[in-house]
Amino acid sequence: MKKQVQHIFDKAYSQNNSLSDRQEMLSLFHQPEKEFEVKEKLLEDLSTQNAKPPSLPDFKNLFNKLWAKIEKEQKQNKTKVRFLYHAVKIAAAILVGLFIGIYVTSLQETADAPVYYAAHSPKGSVSEMILPDGSVIFLNADSRIRYSVEGKEGNREVFLEGEAWFDVEKNKNKPFIVHTPYYDVNVTGTQFNVKTYKTENEIITTLEEGQIIIQSSENFKLAQDVIVRPGEQVVLNKDSKILTIKEVNTSWYTSWKDNKLIFVNMNLKDLVVLLERKYGVDIEIKNKEILDLHFDGTIKNESIIEFLEIVKKALPINYKIVGQKIEITDNKN
Repeated sequence: MKKQVQHIFDKAYSQNNSLSDRQEMLSLFHQPEKEFEVKEKLLEDLSTQNAKPPSLPDFKNLFNKLWAKIEKEQKQNKTKVRFLYHAVKIAAAILVGLFIGIYVTSLQETADAPVYYAAHSPKGSVSEMILPDGSVIFLNADSRIRYSVEGKEGNREVFLEGEAWFDVEKNKNKPFIVHTPYYDVNVTGTQFNVKTYKTENEIITTLEEGQIIIQSSENFKLAQDVIVRPGEQVVLNKDSKILTIKEVNTSWYTSWKDNKLIFVNMNLKDLVVLLERKYGVDIEIKNKEILDLHFDGTIKNESIIEFLEIVKKALPINYKIVGQKIEITDNKN
């Protein structure tokens, strides 16, 4: 396997390499069975370079800051072992994402076309990454992105499927564009959340800090650009193509990145969708008449069973585990 990885890297490095050669090499980052061979190859390459890339950060300082944050939060958390394990995974994801982001950036110096790096956060997990420019992205469960620090016209570009929270490093000379299937979000530097799951009927963009501009895309034309200010949320209905702007409590829509979900008058149908994503489980509603029940509450560090017990006290439902699936019924069954 190590020889196979070496061969793929050699092809991508060759003078007559093609775009498909580079894509094949980048695809190795998403194959768990080749993880150690790829990391070993990357470390070998970096150790043989005469000088560090100009964008290479201070990894030691970064890790110390991350670990200080983990220790502080660990002391405030009752379930210390579980939280520490989760925090270590986050720290590892940040460092690996940053490491790969810088490595991919170095490849762009010889590339004929923009190189896009892809990331996927499966159901049951939230991923965090730091881009080479210092921008931070939290990727929610069951979400995917493709990004480039040197995309079309030299812009920073992200193509999103699912949900992500962004903290974009300011650079007025190099806009940061988030592409959704319907509109584009133009950013210079700010904090905002974009939710664009294929299975949902709305695309929702929520601004916490700074300013963003909603613009037309190839698939959807707006009468004019929409300037969004802090505390505002833009909602586009996919069916009616109607776009609305309203003021919201942004924490309700962005707290998921802190491993916390807030439900305000949410019907059981939508609640089940969120639970399936967060915990990576399958849930079936056996009685359709209970789908319109509404729930107010918060998930922090509860397991799926602990949370269902909370819902059970608030709503007239029962649940049981059948094989690999959770079945929810009314409390008459």
